[in-house]
Amino acid sequence: MAVITLAELADKLGAELHGDDTTEIHSIAAMGKATTGQITFLSDSKYRQQLTECQADAVMLREADVEFFKGNKLVVKDPYLSYALVAQLLDTTPVAATDIAASAYIDPTATVGSNVAIGHNAVIEAGVQLGDNVQIGAGCFIGKNAIIGNNTKLWANVTIYHDVVLGSQCLVQSSTVIGADGFGYANDKGEWVKIPQLGSVRIGDRVEIGACTTIDRGALEDTIIADNVIIDNQMQIAHNVQIGYGTAMAGGTIVAGSTTIGKYCIIGGASVLNGHIKIADGVTITGMGMVMRSIEDKGMYSSGIPLQPNKEWRRTATRVHRIDDMNKRLKAVEKQLKANDE
Repeated sequence: MAVITLAELADKLGAELHGDDTTEIHSIAAMGKATTGQITFLSDSKYRQQLTECQADAVMLREADVEFFKGNKLVVKDPYLSYALVAQLLDTTPVAATDIAASAYIDPTATVGSNVAIGHNAVIEAGVQLGDNVQIGAGCFIGKNAIIGNNTKLWANVTIYHDVVLGSQCLVQSSTVIGADGFGYANDKGEWVKIPQLGSVRIGDRVEIGACTTIDRGALEDTIIADNVIIDNQMQIAHNVQIGYGTAMAGGTIVAGSTTIGKYCIIGGASVLNGHIKIADGVTITGMGMVMRSIEDKGMYSSGIPLQPNKEWRRTATRVHRIDDMNKRLKAVEKQLKANDE
């Protein structure tokens, strides 16, 4: 268990410390459950009343909330960001692999950097390049000529197909598949003819990809994920998609082929993006968004229907089905009113 003093935390966070700088912290916890040896945070002032009963040894908060907590305080500009940084310092997540397991297969032509760990039953095929400090979890498959950059970590059972490039300091959760064939077929009189997917997938640095996500290889050109992108669990990213720097995508989202998503976009969970469209930089799509056309301007967009009691939803659905008829009737009334005015 890692232990750090408040003085050390204040130094690492650039925080102003109010209280005993020798207090030792071993973990971080929610405000209502934190106790001795733990630190918590207040990121939203509407919850400041909880500070009066908080039992944490220290709280990270803004200057405006200092007077509401009598114990040790770390005053910071952004408590939520500070929480993330402290969580990293006190992280107890184990490594994906330790050393190189005897049961791992590494092709003699593969290049393995220094301090690489490869778990049991992992397969590293011909021509693979693994950078320094790479961790490959148990049961992973790294296909021919794939490249994995320094300090990248793959949890168990990740599959990386041939020729895929994965950058430095990336994290890929279990059972994700990168570089499988895109959904490309021609139709010959009712018979499907497969189109070999000849591109690959190129993923930048500091990209995190959740569990059970699939990122397809390109048909002719590559599928491209830029640096600093975060992708949640159980997502489908189709062939030739491009995702720009700093974009965040929540779970269950589907992106169809050849769509381009700009920089710093936020895509809510269970959204569906049509193929061959472009999403501008800085676009936010709220959960269950159905994007059928390109979005050219920065902003927030929504289309999911909020939950209603069933009786209300049935009435709403009935009215939606009648919209065309209502529109025709409205036009007829407008035409009649115009004729009366004349």
